[in-house]
Amino acid sequence: MMSARRVSIPVKVGAVTVGGTAPVVVQSMTNTDTADAPGTIAQVAALARAGSELVRITVDRPEAAAAVPRIRDGLRKLGLTVPLIGDFHYNGHTLLTDYPDCAVALDKYRINPGNVGFKDKRDRQFTEIIELALEHGKPVRIGVNWGSLDQDLLTRLMDANAKLPDPSDARLVMHEAIVQSGVLSADLAVKIGLPQDRIIISAKVSAVQDLIAVYKMLAIRCPYALHLGLTEAGMGSKGIVASSAAMGILLQQGIGDTIRYSLTPEPGGDRTTEVRAAQELLQTMGLRAFIPVIAACPGCGRTTSTVFQELARDIEVFVREKMPEWTKVYPGVETLKVAVMGCIVNGPGESKHADIGISLPGTGESPAAPVFIDGKKAMTLRGAGIGAEFKEIVEGYVRRRYGVG
Repeated sequence: MMSARRVSIPVKVGAVTVGGTAPVVVQSMTNTDTADAPGTIAQVAALARAGSELVRITVDRPEAAAAVPRIRDGLRKLGLTVPLIGDFHYNGHTLLTDYPDCAVALDKYRINPGNVGFKDKRDRQFTEIIELALEHGKPVRIGVNWGSLDQDLLTRLMDANAKLPDPSDARLVMHEAIVQSGVLSADLAVKIGLPQDRIIISAKVSAVQDLIAVYKMLAIRCPYALHLGLTEAGMGSKGIVASSAAMGILLQQGIGDTIRYSLTPEPGGDRTTEVRAAQELLQTMGLRAFIPVIAACPGCGRTTSTVFQELARDIEVFVREKMPEWTKVYPGVETLKVAVMGCIVNGPGESKHADIGISLPGTGESPAAPVFIDGKKAMTLRGAGIGAEFKEIVEGYVRRRYGVG
């Protein structure tokens, strides 16, 4: 059973609410050169159309800061108002000051307390960014990362731990340093004047058990909305599995208000994969619904034909391509459940559990495919056109069930 969700202080990021009782928000980040405004507009648009509700962009130098207003305006010309988050390291205070149009165009600023400034400059430069957030009415994410952790804080905690009669494991001290970095920075922002409802905290690490431990500590020790994500998660299935394991456990315990999959794309790969992975995690956990679920059997020796695999793939592509149109005219269609099964063993039963399902013939079975609608057998399809016929049946079902009036 899922634990009751931790209710954090809600934060408005553009028109999107993060935290409180709002649904867990999906976000992503571009990997374009932000100074390349057309390229960044194209990738932000792709991420937003894939379902990213917030998109973060790197703002690392004057050319990038100057491009931000053009990126926002270009997106609006496309009819996209997805909130943009500026990712700042080292020189955010300078860029936001020198490029006020950038400060206005962004919907949120991300600050890393480990590199916002060093030694005596840290608090001064942190304060400058918080004051700019106050001036422009923007929320802030305080994003701790163990790869760039505040070394002064870590050293103090390590030294204090070494003097104890029974010192803790160094890894536990690292966890404490990460948590303190986030909470102390948030407390400083509040002291400067930033309201609590304009603060989000993240604490990124790259190991599953460390991430779980750190966020459980944060959830107890602060009221702020929490951004979940396994940093440097990796490429392909490794990155997806590791991120899902860590964030799934935390979400199951009611911890987390917005999530991001930090996946390493294949060279030239599709950046929107991280959006789909985040959506699928939330949907499979029953936390949100984004797109109809397609259930399909894994195949075995009874299904030596590839027909059911091809149909499952075709239906998934068909539904995804139809969703932009369907969501406009068929409210609730994202909750649809479709089954494409490969043989008589579980096919009919699984199809009955779905809203609409088809059970294809396995090896040696009669060349007939019964279709089940709302738990009852509705018809049997035969011949080479089963795929096209089933798509028509699905579209007709959507129209009847979710059509308004």
